[in-house]
Amino acid sequence: MAGNLQKLTLFYDGACPLCQAEILFLSRRNQQDLLRFVDVNSEQYDAAKLGVSCEQALAAMYAQYEDGSLIHGAAVFPEAYRRANLPFLAWLFSRQILQPLLQFSYQVFAKNRHAISNALGPTALRLVQKK
Repeated sequence: MAGNLQKLTLFYDGACPLCQAEILFLSRRNQQDLLRFVDVNSEQYDAAKLGVSCEQALAAMYAQYEDGSLIHGAAVFPEAYRRANLPFLAWLFSRQILQPLLQFSYQVFAKNRHAISNALGPTALRLVQKK
């Protein structure tokens, strides 16, 4: 499976505990080294090179394939889960019938991630860190 998948760089909000928990979870599953993670608040994030401002990256999850092409929004998740060897989640998040709900849900989350994260993030991080 890894042979036909390009490496994928995920751009995430390192100031968001729920985002941190998801990245920690994925990084532990990244045994084939198909995922790379860049905090949009860090020096590693180059908005000019990527063509996506920090504000845009914070408003909608962005990822970039090795070949330079970008994906964003709910489309990022099945690609990340596929590379993390989570086939059921990849399958579930790629169902066309669920795309409008997933896209809407992620937009709501992205706009309110700090409030949501303040409530749920510390627990999610503790759960992921225990493994």
